[in-house]
Amino acid sequence: MTEKDPFDRNFDSFTELADMLYEVLGCPVTIENAAHQLIAYSSHSPQTDAARIATIVGRRVPEQVIGTLWESGVIKRLAESDEPVRIDAVSEVGLGDRVAIAIRDHNEVLGYIWALEEQGARNPRLFPLLKGAAEASRTLLLQLQIQKRKEEESQQSFFWQLLTSSLASGWLIRQKAEQLHVVLPTHYRVAVFQFESDVTGTAYREIQYMISVTQSVKIVLHALNGRHLVLLASTQGAQQSSDRFNAFIETFITQMEERFSVYPVRGACGGRQHDYTLVESSYREALSVLKLKQRFPQLRHTHLYEELGFYRYLPVMAEVTHDDTFEQRCLHKLGTYDREHNNCLVETLDVFLNHDSNIKDTADALHIHINTLNYRLKRLAEIGGIDLKNTDHKVSLYLALKMQKQSDG
Repeated sequence: MTEKDPFDRNFDSFTELADMLYEVLGCPVTIENAAHQLIAYSSHSPQTDAARIATIVGRRVPEQVIGTLWESGVIKRLAESDEPVRIDAVSEVGLGDRVAIAIRDHNEVLGYIWALEEQGARNPRLFPLLKGAAEASRTLLLQLQIQKRKEEESQQSFFWQLLTSSLASGWLIRQKAEQLHVVLPTHYRVAVFQFESDVTGTAYREIQYMISVTQSVKIVLHALNGRHLVLLASTQGAQQSSDRFNAFIETFITQMEERFSVYPVRGACGGRQHDYTLVESSYREALSVLKLKQRFPQLRHTHLYEELGFYRYLPVMAEVTHDDTFEQRCLHKLGTYDREHNNCLVETLDVFLNHDSNIKDTADALHIHINTLNYRLKRLAEIGGIDLKNTDHKVSLYLALKMQKQSDG
């Protein structure tokens, strides 16, 4: 007599499916979406492992467990296979022996089923049963995905209203957030990642995955604008905010490259705010950081607006600078001399000021002898009317050269 297929019926909920799996498989299971967020879980014994407990308590797989599964190649194997995958225990992150399978819709991974093999017991029926369970889960997950996409569309529309200051009232913002089930944190920053090209299709799904699994900061809202991924995010505690956001940007870029071969060119954060009518301000600050990083390579590891130093004043200074200032006249004279005599006095001055007037370091950077450098400095001082011992002259010229680079960029 042929054994009846336990999955040959409709399931009203994931909880019902998880409980049935526990009965049939004889081992605890969890059902997760594609971003490792917990959807349902079955019963388990008191001896269950720490990773399972943390997943149930936090309603998502801990970030360090996800990282371990990526490093060991488990996530990649699951994404590429219709078959269950056996995962050996990793005691460092509290992970016991498991078998997992991806729930798929054609080539797209919708979620996962994880079965914990307690006390080393290996059920020979586990693999075929998990394949049946994955197929039974597909319809439920597709329904869940449609609902989630509708929610995301509404939330993204709300986010763009914040980014463009279309909602002028704090009360109206809070009311809309409540209607959309968006919990607004006390403090926030707007972060922006710039990619090599417009983000579409598979790359967008991979970005959504990274947004969902990130736990170092809480990402509340997100939206795409061509090559820019825009996030509204927060951390707990003002003391840790800067460090966590810096680490988040570095990690996000690295993991997008390592896991998906998707290359964010650079990332940046606007200032920390608590007033939600100022979301646009934080957004524009983040864009300003990106623009300055593009023009000044030395800012490559500067991600936060408040850490730009004097660079953040360059756009404002450029707007009020006149052609007839002392520094502009000096640079004009030097530039004219360079063009007429095929020389490089402007570059020499720039490198000299960037090396804090250190003769040896400047000569090394320009690959010239110190005597040659001293001759150039004497000539540029004479031609430009510059006193290289005058701090005011040097600071004015230093900033003028930076503004020139910003304009040329």
